Amino acid sequence: MAASIRKTFSLLSSGSFRLLRTHSERQFHLAAVRTMPAHDAAFEQAKERLKTLSEDPGNQVKLKMYGLFKQATVGKCNAPKPGMMDLVGKAKWQSWNELGSMSQDDAQKAYINVVESLVAEEQGSSSAEASGDGGKYKQIKVTREGKVFKILLNRPTKKNAINYEMYREWIDALNEASQDKSVSIAVVTGAGDYYCSGNDLANFANIKPSDIGKMALDAREILREFVGTFIDFPKPLIGLINGPAVGVSVTTLGLFDAVYASDRATFHTPFTVLGQSPEGCSSYVFPKLMGSAKANEVLLFNKKLTAQEAKERNLITNIIPENSFQKESDAMMQGYSKLPPKSMTTSKNLIREVEKKKLHEVNEKECDLLVERWQSDECMNAIMAFFTRKSNL
Repeated sequence: MAASIRKTFSLLSSGSFRLLRTHSERQFHLAAVRTMPAHDAAFEQAKERLKTLSEDPGNQVKLKMYGLFKQATVGKCNAPKPGMMDLVGKAKWQSWNELGSMSQDDAQKAYINVVESLVAEEQGSSSAEASGDGGKYKQIKVTREGKVFKILLNRPTKKNAINYEMYREWIDALNEASQDKSVSIAVVTGAGDYYCSGNDLANFANIKPSDIGKMALDAREILREFVGTFIDFPKPLIGLINGPAVGVSVTTLGLFDAVYASDRATFHTPFTVLGQSPEGCSSYVFPKLMGSAKANEVLLFNKKLTAQEAKERNLITNIIPENSFQKESDAMMQGYSKLPPKSMTTSKNLIREVEKKKLHEVNEKECDLLVERWQSDECMNAIMAFFTRKSNL
């Protein structure tokens, strides 16, 4: 069963726009566009603009576009529903069938709008990346403001979801801050509306069934190193949570020295929804911060915390109103950075040293369990469900 799920997941996720998988489907796509009247030229132009995208927009968007294209060129869904085991076919059929009696003209317009939004989003993302740290970092932006080393998660159009490149850059930035003698404290915050939406599930895409095991082991190593960098970071590390936080961006907060959140921030660790398990040493740190029952509600039962609830459970230090968040937090960080740096560093290391060995042991165990979870039927089914759920775009 696991092999069939992995094969199906790979078929859905592999390549850009491969939902039009067969030769006959592609020929139909081209023929339909070629036979459209002149007044539908915008639809043809949208199809051409689609080819200019360099980033895969994700399976939710691709499914939506598949359904809109079929509705625009054929009309109301007239195909039989695929069988139970044809998960890809069923997802495509559902995307088309859900459009009901939408007219072909309206479907064309919706298709064009999706393409235009994707192009605009990618252009905006490129502009954001161009403002990075002299080209050294692409997924984050690093700045020094006095003695403050600031790491800005810089994929705002992706809600700052963490891909493999961002993991590596975040690790490198923390190491750079730890070695820079001019830096007293390091802070992490997010660009745009989100602090971080957790792992980019595209990390799980484009994986052949035969490579699932290697993917799990590779992911284990980068996660182990990522969390280990937080454990070993020698200087005060402060989180400035400007908006919603999800997954590993929440669990690692227990390894920060202080966390300040906007009043619109939320905190969510949907591990069991995705068939996974805790990481970031949260299986050890969260019960200590919150008590076992409250931690279980977050780690086992997927409870999303408001900023106030997170403060009450000791996950964050304090709350700052959204309308003054940046101004107040910047002033606070500058104040902290003027404290005697050696005193802060030696004091932090005294506090952390007591449990550093334990934290590394927990990190190893959590990563080992995730290797098993990532290869399980539960996880594969959960991720498939995530990718094929109805898009609300």
